[in-house]
Amino acid sequence: MREIVLDTETTGIDPYDPSGRHRIVEIGAVELVNHVATGRHYHQYLNPERPMPREAFEVHGLGDDFLADKPLFKDVAQAFLDFIGDAKLVIHNARFDMRFINAELEWAGLPPLPMSRAIDTLEMARKRFPGAQNTLDALCRRFGVDNSARDKHGALLDSELLAEVYLELIGGRQPDFALGVIEGGRGQSRSDGAEAEWVAPPRPAPLPSRLTEAERAAHEAFVAELGEDALWRRLGG
Repeated sequence: MREIVLDTETTGIDPYDPSGRHRIVEIGAVELVNHVATGRHYHQYLNPERPMPREAFEVHGLGDDFLADKPLFKDVAQAFLDFIGDAKLVIHNARFDMRFINAELEWAGLPPLPMSRAIDTLEMARKRFPGAQNTLDALCRRFGVDNSARDKHGALLDSELLAEVYLELIGGRQPDFALGVIEGGRGQSRSDGAEAEWVAPPRPAPLPSRLTEAERAAHEAFVAELGEDALWRRLGG
C-alpha cells in the first residue's frame, strides 16, 4: 500500500481570491509503503508570479527574491503527478491543500485530483481528540514527535513530521502487526504484493492438558448425572 504524505505553502488562503489569484510556492511530499517511510520524497519551490503578501511571508519565510528564479507550477506539474501516482494523499487540513493543487492543475490545463484520494489527518485528530488543539505542532507534542527544527512552516519538513503523526494516529508504526511472512502460516505476501490476512499456523505438537486427574473425574461424574440424552454427550463433551 503506497501513500504520499503531502504539504504545500502558499501566498494566501484562497486560490480564487477576487483581488488576485493566490498560488502554491512550495510542495513537499514523502512516500510511505505499508506505513513505512521509504526515503523517497518530492520537494519543489515555485514562482507564484505575484508578490508575496507580508502575512504569508511571516508564516513560511519565502520571499520574492528567493522565488524569482524558481520554476512555474505548469513546468513541474507532470513531475509532481508522476511522483504521487495513484497513491492516497495524507494531508493535514486536506481541503485547503487539495483546493490549491486543483486550482494549479486547472490553470496548467490538467485534470483535477478527486477529493476521495485525500486522507485528512486533521479530521482524524478531531475525532480522536475532540475539543483539543489539533494543529501539527500540537499533535507533535502529544505524540512526542521532535519538531524542534520547525522554526517556520516548510512543506517538506512538515510532510516528514506529519508522516510520523499520521502513523501515531492510525495506531503506531506497525498498526496492523503485519510482520511479514510467517514460516508455515498464512501470512505470506500474495503475488500482487498485498499482505494476506494472517492466520496462526497449527502447533507442531498439542499442548499438554492442564486438567488434573481429580478434575477430570469430577467432570465425568457431573456429565454422568445428566443422563444419556444430555446435550453435552451429543456434542462430544
